[in-house]
Amino acid sequence: MNEGFIPAQLINRDMDRLKGYKELLDFYHGRHWEGYARRGEKRLTFNYAKVVIDKITSYLMSGITFTVEAIEDSDEARARRAEQALYRVYEDNNLEQLDFETEIDCAILGDACFKVIWDTETKSVRITAPDIQGIYAWWLGDDTSRVWRVASRYNLTSDEVEILYKVKPKGKTANVVELWTAQDFELWLGNALVEKKPNPYGFIPFIIYPNLREPKKFWGISDLPQIMEPQQELNRAMSQLSRILELSGNPIAVLENVEESEDIAVKPGAVWNIPEDAKAYLLDLLQGGGVRLHIDYINLLYRTLHDIAESPRAAFGGTERDLSGVALEIELQPLLQKVRRKRLIRTDAYNRRNRLILKLLEQYRNESFGNNRLRAVWSPMLPQDLTRLVSNEQVLIQSGIHSRRRAMDEVGVKDPEMEFNRWLEERETILRMNKELNAKSTRGGTRGRVVEPQAEEV
Repeated sequence: MNEGFIPAQLINRDMDRLKGYKELLDFYHGRHWEGYARRGEKRLTFNYAKVVIDKITSYLMSGITFTVEAIEDSDEARARRAEQALYRVYEDNNLEQLDFETEIDCAILGDACFKVIWDTETKSVRITAPDIQGIYAWWLGDDTSRVWRVASRYNLTSDEVEILYKVKPKGKTANVVELWTAQDFELWLGNALVEKKPNPYGFIPFIIYPNLREPKKFWGISDLPQIMEPQQELNRAMSQLSRILELSGNPIAVLENVEESEDIAVKPGAVWNIPEDAKAYLLDLLQGGGVRLHIDYINLLYRTLHDIAESPRAAFGGTERDLSGVALEIELQPLLQKVRRKRLIRTDAYNRRNRLILKLLEQYRNESFGNNRLRAVWSPMLPQDLTRLVSNEQVLIQSGIHSRRRAMDEVGVKDPEMEFNRWLEERETILRMNKELNAKSTRGGTRGRVVEPQAEEV
């Protein structure tokens, strides 16, 4: 399937996409002005674009847990083992931090990628987030969900190449390309094929997903393009107002009917010698309320920036009034809706990643996790009244609507299975202590009792 492929083909592939990535990264890092500044020109940069990206990502990644649900009752024990295995992999790979950093990249560039492989040295699952600028994908026809080939391109030093692939490159650095299909794997150094073998996994170990999906498109949409223009105009307006205020603090002397002027200085106690019919005065740039127009325009740009970014001022802690939970949710509806759109995509990406993790563990550790359903549980984006939430879940448990594990999901317990097992252990210990105390009381008249947890408590 890879006959005729050479890495040089990648140079001319997706050129517009890669160029767009560089422009987006530059803008995120505050390079908002085009060209070079003229002499004396003031260029202020207030990088709201970076703040908006970081803020939305913080709301998006406010918390997530994963559960494995058995499809059949006979697979319940294996589902629990699968869940525990996932959490071990997450801890070993520090995925909480990796996921947050990847989401920042995804919001900036519009795309992100995970790589899930088996580390033969540590005998464990290894998860990384390759730079999407080096990822190329091929899909079948108009079905963007059927990716049949992925290429990963990156640069390594000669020492790194020798350590990883036991090959000594000619130069100090080498351009490495991994080419994956479900059947084959190829490794290229420069334009030389150094390894070709069957794919040891039987699947492409890459999960490519968009920030926000444009219909019928494979590559995603960044959060930046829609706020670039208001961001640039805000910088220009703020720079202009700053210049006006600076000149007002150092006023310009205006002379009328004067052919020549010397030693005209604007300072306290200065004396000007001018002809009899001449006039002299200081230029007042603030007269007539002109500054107010600039401030109103800046406020309009500021509001436009928040509206287009779907990040209300309340998301930055600027409600300026006390709001109830419902009122705060209404105030933040644009942000919440945007985060929900992102979570739809992330849920699928994380579930696919978890599925690959379980496949590798089954393949290399001879595990058997049975038939199960993977589920991602997101934490609430807004502050919750925990007392009320627990009370509601207690009623749902007593009514037989929710299980205890589901209730723990809803209140944000990270590992419901472990917490449930702890509850069972505590309950068993208390029951055993009650029996022992009751037995002592019957024999020797000693009175004592440990309260047994009720069957329907949360």
